[in-house]
Amino acid sequence: MQIDCVWVPNGEKTLKEFVGYHSEWNLGSPGGWDYQRITQIIGKAVWLKLNEIRPMQVDLDFDHPFLFPVNGFVEMLVQAHGAREGGNPGLIAVVAEEETLESVTENRNLAERLNTIDGISGALMAPHELVLKSSRVCWQGRPVSVIFMDFNTDVLLALHRKHNLTPLIQAVRENRVINPRGTEPINVKSMYEVITGPNSSRFHTDIVERTPWTRQFYPRRTDGPRNQEIADLIEWTRSHWDNLVLKPERGYSGKGVRVGQVNQDADEAVQLALKEGNYIVQEKIPLDVWSEDIPTLDTEKGEIGLERCQTDFRCLLGPEGLFGFLGRYGGVPTNVGSGGGVQPLAVLRSAMSVREAVDRINEAIVDMAYGDVLSVVDMQKKMAMGYNFTYLLGPIKIALRPRVITTLQLESLEKYCAAIWADCLTLEEMWLAGELDDIVHIEEEELEIARSQPWGGSPAIFASDGLFGFGSNPQTP
Repeated sequence: MQIDCVWVPNGEKTLKEFVGYHSEWNLGSPGGWDYQRITQIIGKAVWLKLNEIRPMQVDLDFDHPFLFPVNGFVEMLVQAHGAREGGNPGLIAVVAEEETLESVTENRNLAERLNTIDGISGALMAPHELVLKSSRVCWQGRPVSVIFMDFNTDVLLALHRKHNLTPLIQAVRENRVINPRGTEPINVKSMYEVITGPNSSRFHTDIVERTPWTRQFYPRRTDGPRNQEIADLIEWTRSHWDNLVLKPERGYSGKGVRVGQVNQDADEAVQLALKEGNYIVQEKIPLDVWSEDIPTLDTEKGEIGLERCQTDFRCLLGPEGLFGFLGRYGGVPTNVGSGGGVQPLAVLRSAMSVREAVDRINEAIVDMAYGDVLSVVDMQKKMAMGYNFTYLLGPIKIALRPRVITTLQLESLEKYCAAIWADCLTLEEMWLAGELDDIVHIEEEELEIARSQPWGGSPAIFASDGLFGFGSNPQTP
């Protein structure tokens, strides 16, 4: 059993199945739900091959349902279709920006997967391919039942101004679009200021404890991470830069993010945030909480060694609970769109700790002959190409060994995700009541789109990017 003692803000010690924090949520159009499926298939094949070279005596499950989040996501889309159309057949549209139609593999896979379901057709398309026919939103003459839109409302509005996306706007008003556009006002990183501010008592304790201190970044007075008074947030950020992060409120793929110590020029980070506007400043989560040592090949030296990497753990959830996870690794940030990679996940079935299992795996791989491991890596790369495992930057990197997790930790993550869903409902209620007007800074046209499709707990896929330690991070004894 993996249980860690952690200190929480009120100074009390509590027990947690895993340690760490979420760094951000994505309530608009999160990805990764199919990439983990492919990662699991390749990761399991690599694991079996490595064990042929040297049996590791660690029993791992690569096939747990939570390691294939696309399954729950597809089931939700089909249920949403059934709620609208009953038992009638229909078309579920996967709508993405035109320039990504060929490069984002998981959207293509989603459309193909939907096509295999009885009574359902799936199609991938650019938003301007939708048309109105007899007042119905259609694609190539066929009425559309449900739409998964792989971009947020600000992009929708920009494309609408360019292409006149009246059919897609109508689909929003008809509540056909998933995620509902009503999530957008609370889909900003500044929501963490609400959770870590005076209203913290309105949210689940576990969520508050896992939310890093966050404030909107502009000249202001506020309170700090230790409840200390901050007279000038800008100057305080400069002088405490090593322990802070600056992020765009609505950024993605790590764009515009500056991290203390990683980006050492505090003046550059502060000036960028002030120039661009709509940034947050956030307390940095210690790197050793969410890092792991992973075997890698040094092709120049012809050696196998351990590389310390950062390991992001994305939880994907919906109205009926947890769909599953996406494991990522790399530098800071770990986002695949910024050059990071993905990591297989595996549930530990052996009677040992996560630390013992990971140490045993690492030692076994490092002790293998370089040529043997190189052949496994070549197999891994060939499988990735066979699955068209690419993103915007090209082929996606895959870690050589899995990230290990226990069944108790899975149970704890289920409760954690249920609390996120409930707390997001609280945030929406606060926004609709006008309590977040000083937090939500979105142009009126975009807010009009959001108001036309309230969320209220209806079908959606949310993501929480967790910077978690499951028992094999460096500081764990």
